[in-house]
Amino acid sequence: MKTVLVVEDGHAEQQLISSLLSRSGFDVVLQSNAEDAWKWLSSHTPPNLIVLDVIMPGQSGLDLCRTIRDQDQLKQVPIVFCTSKDQDFDRFWALRQGGNAYLTKPFAPKQLLETVYQHVS
Repeated sequence: MKTVLVVEDGHAEQQLISSLLSRSGFDVVLQSNAEDAWKWLSSHTPPNLIVLDVIMPGQSGLDLCRTIRDQDQLKQVPIVFCTSKDQDFDRFWALRQGGNAYLTKPFAPKQLLETVYQHVS
């Protein structure tokens, strides 16, 4: 079973993403902030994909993405940003930091699943 780490501080968004992915056969790990996500990543087998919010309390999703890309064991894990930031520059900057895809909220469930399937190994 493929594992997806979802790093999202919004409870409703967490539940929506988790439900969609779980019903599609993924094992989902939820974390509410970048610091907890990093602790999890540092002590577990790398997930097959990470869904990452940009704006969270504490460290941002962009900061976590850069940290992940600096680690040899994690640098190949696809990162899908899922955020309310909808400006072209936000998308450009997130992808430049190492993201593989960028979705803006609200997103269609089909859009999230297609993006995950496109990038999951």
